[in-house]
Amino acid sequence: MASRDYYEVLGVSKTASYEEIKKTFRKTAAQLHPDNIDTGNESAFKELVEAYEVLSSEEKRSIYDRYGVDGLKRGGGASGFGTDFDMSSFQDLGEIFEYFFGGSMRGQRSRTGAQRGNDLRYDLELDFHEAAFGVERKINIRHLRACSDCKGTGGAPGCEPTLCKSCGGHGQVRQTTSTLFGQFSQVTNCPTCSGEGTCVEKSCESCKGKGLLRKDRSLELKIPAGVDTGSRIRVSAEGDGGRKGGAPGDLYVFVHVRDHESFIREGTTVHLKQSISMPMAALGGDMLVETISGKRLLKIASGTQSGTVLTMKGEGIPHLSSPERRGDQLVHLFIETPTKLSAEQKELYAKIAESQGESLTVPESERPQTEAAAAGKESKEGHQSIFDAIAGVFKGKSSADSD
Repeated sequence: MASRDYYEVLGVSKTASYEEIKKTFRKTAAQLHPDNIDTGNESAFKELVEAYEVLSSEEKRSIYDRYGVDGLKRGGGASGFGTDFDMSSFQDLGEIFEYFFGGSMRGQRSRTGAQRGNDLRYDLELDFHEAAFGVERKINIRHLRACSDCKGTGGAPGCEPTLCKSCGGHGQVRQTTSTLFGQFSQVTNCPTCSGEGTCVEKSCESCKGKGLLRKDRSLELKIPAGVDTGSRIRVSAEGDGGRKGGAPGDLYVFVHVRDHESFIREGTTVHLKQSISMPMAALGGDMLVETISGKRLLKIASGTQSGTVLTMKGEGIPHLSSPERRGDQLVHLFIETPTKLSAEQKELYAKIAESQGESLTVPESERPQTEAAAAGKESKEGHQSIFDAIAGVFKGKSSADSD
């Protein structure tokens, strides 16, 4: 079937990996499939499928690389296809698409030729608070709708569709081939009506006989509280319109939530990193802490240690299924050591140390000798370097968490 080089057909290099071949095939197949009204190309799609079937098989690819298509034919595969794959066994291109993708790109077609439209995807970005509490957003989409000139028939004005004489309106014909081994039959799309079951004498100029045109549409979306990245919202009947009067597909809105500079979300739980002063940690007290709903009072117990986690009940994200319920906010406390002290503050800290029996210096009589001191200094510096490296990891993680 394919006359061009298989690598050229797929658009990959001769050293391409299997994953690269598979990824490229899926992307190109979606563009070339005949049901894609914008870029569909039946002959190119068949050629693409043939090339993929060969290059995705290690054995067939090896034969093709050495001997070309002729080598594949000698090996028992017709036009590059081995005995484990035969395109004639598929009734239409929709079945070929389903074979590779696990689902047909075509809409569901009824006996009258009516075909459901394709579903569409829209990616919506929200900020942290919009996702938490819900929001109304206006979006613009482009979807297929019935051509206003031909009312979806595909025929020019005054030219009504008639039953296809070749297939009797079934859209498919049976072809019988005689061989040395007997007669073989296969069912294929009717070449006269392209599987539609009806024909028009003259095609509509606006839609080129497709019966559908891509049109712009604005939609008002109500985003519920509690959505998160990966949430999917279905908007019924806003996908592509169906052919021959078929029902339209649906629109699926996929949500992406931007990170917050202070809050980190984990389901319905919100995490916040909060600094406290040394006096607050030692003596305890009250402080105002940011939540997604505004500032709230938080009680700090005396003797609080750095790394303590306090829970603020009901200050997290609303539950998607029941927005009246909310998760919690976890406040991760760390003690902030002052770096600039006035003379008075230094004196106060010195008195505190003295009251605790703590000496901030080592007496001369207890200090090590010069060599030992130097060794101790070296050891201390080395130890400090390791500690700094470990602290840097946690600091980096904390910084990343707070972004």
